[in-house]
Amino acid sequence: MRSFRRRPLLLPALLCVLVMLVARPTEAMGVGDGDELGGGISAQVEQLYEDAALATQQYEAGRQEADVRRAQAEQAQALLDGERQEIARLHEDLGRMARAQYRTGGGLPVAAQLILADSPDALMRGQHVLVQAHLALAGSVARSRRAEARFAADEAKAKAAWQALEQRNIELAAVKDTIERKLEQARGQLQGQAAASVAAGSCRGSVRLHQPTTKSTKPWVAPVETYVLSAGFGSGGDRWVNRHTGQDFAVPIGTPVRAVGAGRVVSVSCGGAFGIEIVIQHPGGYYTQYAHLAAVAVDQGERVDTGQWIGQSGTTGNSTGPHLHFEVRVTPEMGSAVDPVPWLAARGVRLT
Repeated sequence: MRSFRRRPLLLPALLCVLVMLVARPTEAMGVGDGDELGGGISAQVEQLYEDAALATQQYEAGRQEADVRRAQAEQAQALLDGERQEIARLHEDLGRMARAQYRTGGGLPVAAQLILADSPDALMRGQHVLVQAHLALAGSVARSRRAEARFAADEAKAKAAWQALEQRNIELAAVKDTIERKLEQARGQLQGQAAASVAAGSCRGSVRLHQPTTKSTKPWVAPVETYVLSAGFGSGGDRWVNRHTGQDFAVPIGTPVRAVGAGRVVSVSCGGAFGIEIVIQHPGGYYTQYAHLAAVAVDQGERVDTGQWIGQSGTTGNSTGPHLHFEVRVTPEMGSAVDPVPWLAARGVRLT
């Protein structure tokens, strides 16, 4: 039997979710024409991100369930080991009992026992011992057979369960590969369209992304949900004339970008060092900028809520890789930026 101590399991429930996602029509998840979706490739990337978010959520739940299953498997292995030891002990008992009967005359015929017995009482005692020994021997044999049968059944059941889980692992890996390939292809097309718009100096216009199902209950949020902080405010480098004027968030192309707070869109532009960018005015006299985007989902003059998706990240303009450049300004124009990290922290958003 193969050991239960194998690599961690993936939750079979995630397989069902991902199979359902892959089974969606090509127009919803694939990389086709899809212009009727109200945003073409932007909408497709958004849908794939939603699918990926759901898959991630299910996968995290699956990891916890896998830990439980692994503990159960280790417990089952311990039980099987105990059954093996029990069978070995029973076999030892059988051998010991057989030897004891041989030594005490268990194999003598009744006539011989009558002749050799010292007295009727001794004969009765001898017969009683023999009966008890036979009963004990028969009971041990029965227990041994039951233990062996139980062990064989448990071993077969465990083997079947592991084979089923391994098959699900194979299918799950194939499903995940399909989603990842589609998302990567869609990202490439989205960035290609964005680069063409920036080169032409004309934005393609806003695409209406499906907004998050739950609205933020906080007045301020981070501009992207999952990220890695890269270049910070005031950093030096060859790409900036003086110092870096914002905080960069390293995220893949197409990541939904959120308005950090409620406000009004005062600028949507294409071209220049920032590529495709959005500037939002917030109450209190501050402005936030979101740059190097691949697509925008709002129009100039539009009011936005906290956490609303306003665009998708990219690598347009003066950018060496996919990321979001985020600034906080005291005017809508470049040159009035303040450090966004303590600014957000003062509003309850701590970047990590």
